[in-house]
This record gives sequence, C-alpha cells and structure tokens, in this order.
Amino acid sequence: MFFVLIFVFCFMVFMVIASKNATVGVSMKGIEEKDTLSINGNLKAPMMSIFKFHIALTVLNQVDRGILKLDQKIFIKKEDLHSETWSPMREEFPDGNRDFTLDQLLRYTVSHSDNNGCDILLKFIGGPKTVQKFINKQGIQDFVIKVNEQEMSIWENLYLNTTTPEATTKLLEKFYKGEILKKSSTKYLYQLMVETSRGKTWMKAGLPENTELAHRTGISGTNDEDLRAGMNDIGIVKLPNGKHFILAIFLKNITEEFEDTERIIADITKAVWEYNVKK
Repeated sequence: MFFVLIFVFCFMVFMVIASKNATVGVSMKGIEEKDTLSINGNLKAPMMSIFKFHIALTVLNQVDRGILKLDQKIFIKKEDLHSETWSPMREEFPDGNRDFTLDQLLRYTVSHSDNNGCDILLKFIGGPKTVQKFINKQGIQDFVIKVNEQEMSIWENLYLNTTTPEATTKLLEKFYKGEILKKSSTKYLYQLMVETSRGKTWMKAGLPENTELAHRTGISGTNDEDLRAGMNDIGIVKLPNGKHFILAIFLKNITEEFEDTERIIADITKAVWEYNVKK
C-alpha cells in the first residue's frame, strides 16, 4: 500500500509539472517519520527572498551567542529605505531617521518579506560572506549567497544566490529539531514564519484552511521577454496527527502566467499533503 501511495504521489506531481514552462524542483521530508521524496531535488535554483530565512538564522545565532540582542536598537536613515522595492517598513515610516529594534527588523524581513529590512540586517551582521560561512558550517554545501536584495534589482544578479530543494529541506529539518539555534530562538523564528503574510495563494492555498504552515516565499520580477527567474516556497507543515513534513518547491526560468505559477505551487503542495495524510 505504501508503494502505491508513493507511485500515486509522484504521478500527481508529474501531472502538475508536465508541459509547464518552468523548471521545477521539489523535495519533501517527514520530520518524525523520516520518509523523503524528491523530484529534481538537486536543481540549483535562484533563491530570491527565501534567503531571508538563512539571514535570520545567522542573525539569531549571534543573538544566541550574546553578540546581538533582540531589543537592541538600530538607527535607520531615510536613505536606507530604498523606494523601488517591496518594503512595508518604508510604507509605514517613509521618512526613516528613527530607531528600530532588531526584533522589529526581523519581523519586517521574515514575516513581511521587507527588502530594505533584509539588506539592513545583512549589512549589520557583516554581509553575504557571514551568512555563507554560517550556513556552510551547518553542513549545507549547496548554498551560495553573493548579493543582497538591492543588488538583485539587476537582472543578471538574480541568478547569483542559489540553493537546491534538498539542501533546503535538510536545513529546515536541522532548524526545526533545534540543531542550529537555541530553543527560544527556534520557537521565535518558527512563529515569524507562521505569521508570513506573503504567498497566501502559493503553498498555503494547497493546504486545508487553518493548517499550521511556517514558510518563507521568494519571487523575482520578469524581464522584457516575460521570463521570471524564480518563484519559490519553502516551509514546515503540521499534519492533523501532530506530525510534520518539510516541503521545498523551486521554480526556475518561468514563462507561465503568474496565476498559473501560483497554481503549480499550490497543486504540488496539495499532492504532498494528500500523500502524508493517507500513508
């Protein structure tokens, strides 16, 4: 029966991605049951804003080590709040020139995908090299971070920050099990991901209403040929029986319409959910 479920699951996912104008990579892992399923799981894909999860891990590691504190204040100048980018923080405080706590910056960055908050945090901890070193130290090798959000406004730079679906599920598992951060920081970041306000029609749309999902999304714009570099959703899903599975979905070089791309992520998520509740 188990092998029948795997076959049906794989068939359902292949049906979702068949003939789609995008390269798709998927990795799933059960946290408690440890089963894994992967389709093109070694795809090196542009991360887009999912790298905000990796940045948050690095920031909170410094909190755990006593280098930083969540209540410490960081002064943000008006010129730090770039106008041509997604930034709820800038919309709320357009003039800047005020203090924000590290906690506030993390909430803007992780829960609301604020690009200015992201770049401020990244600069504050020492830049991409600091994050690269920390993530590699966790045993994650298929991960490259070279540029921040502002630098990704240049099309070619969208392809510089990369990871794979399988590397992502491995990192998420380590995070959930408390192997990266202290218990308090793990719980804190997990809740920030549960409170994610972006991508409600992506992974979340493939799950039953009120299902607990701790996730991080990422998406690029399109170029003059309507090519989208990447669109991703990664997360931890809680099942009705209290167990969890990790899911990483990456789409690369997409020419599908935006709504159709959202549906790909939602339909893959639905197939993974059905596999996990039926096995």
